[in-house]
Amino acid sequence: MDQKVNELELNGVKYIREDSIKREQIVFTGEKTIATTMIGKPVIVRSSNEGVNAGIVELADETGVVLVNVRRLHYHKPKDKSLSWYEGVAESGISEDSIVSGTVTRKVIVEKYSMTEIKNIDFFNEILKLTPNAQS
Repeated sequence: MDQKVNELELNGVKYIREDSIKREQIVFTGEKTIATTMIGKPVIVRSSNEGVNAGIVELADETGVVLVNVRRLHYHKPKDKSLSWYEGVAESGISEDSIVSGTVTRKVIVEKYSMTEIKNIDFFNEILKLTPNAQS
């Protein structure tokens, strides 16, 4: 009789066979949702751990969002001083004294997030043109 061992304990450390671990596989179904309506659009995404980021939405669903051509907005002010926060940046563009990271090709944010569409592609390009702030 063959007996398959799924767990083994050595010196107080439990080892589990890799093929016995059940992994949840998340599959992008392509169904239209509120999040998927933003695919291909320039947005500002706010999340708890990843902060405020600007990029183009590649994929989005209830589990997270994938952005391309991404910059993190460390300190941001809208051009229109009567507006505030990142919503103001999305509506009027970003001020030249804002502080942003360098551009990364792709960023995956897997946590609760919100997206604000950037009103005009020129406003997104302004973010990309800012000189990145190096962390020291």
